[in-house]
Amino acid sequence: MEKNTHKLVILVGSVREGRFGPVVSSWVAEQAVAHGGFEVEGVDLAEVDLPLALPAAPPKVAGAGYPRPAGMDGLTEALEGADAFLIVTPEYNHSYPASLKAAIDWHFTQWTAKPVAFVSYGGAAGGRHAVLHLENVLTELHAVTIRDGLAFPNYFTAWTDGRPDDPQAAGHAKTMLDQLSWWTGALKRARAAEPYPA
Repeated sequence: MEKNTHKLVILVGSVREGRFGPVVSSWVAEQAVAHGGFEVEGVDLAEVDLPLALPAAPPKVAGAGYPRPAGMDGLTEALEGADAFLIVTPEYNHSYPASLKAAIDWHFTQWTAKPVAFVSYGGAAGGRHAVLHLENVLTELHAVTIRDGLAFPNYFTAWTDGRPDDPQAAGHAKTMLDQLSWWTGALKRARAAEPYPA
């Protein structure tokens, strides 16, 4: 495997006060760096100007997206330059946060023919309902979702000092990152060889 050839953007999806997302994303970023197949960039949606209201008129050019606020430039640039994504999400009422939906909806072509992995956390379900919804949405945008993600049930009692208590968590993370790296390379080569027929 080539080292550090794939640009991975890790998105922290929750913007809620007192959120646990940065703890999870910090650990996941550590695993991704140790994996060696990625150049890792973190993007925290709590630091992005992310209006929930989209412009009234649809884009005039198919797939072009809406004119975006200047405060979203950093997010757009990160998504555009990414070869792969890893989304860290909690589960709110059996789904994912509005902040993530807004970030996704403000962008179109940035997701196309790129792989997305998921790390979720929550109560008994570990955020799995949120991931199921995200898979549907991102498939609509022609992204490729990775089957083997990570889910942390009852995270509030399952982490100590910023690390999961499950001794197998790092191994599961490696499996996810191996699959993500494989898909990243395959899709990157495919995009270079021929434009995706969106």
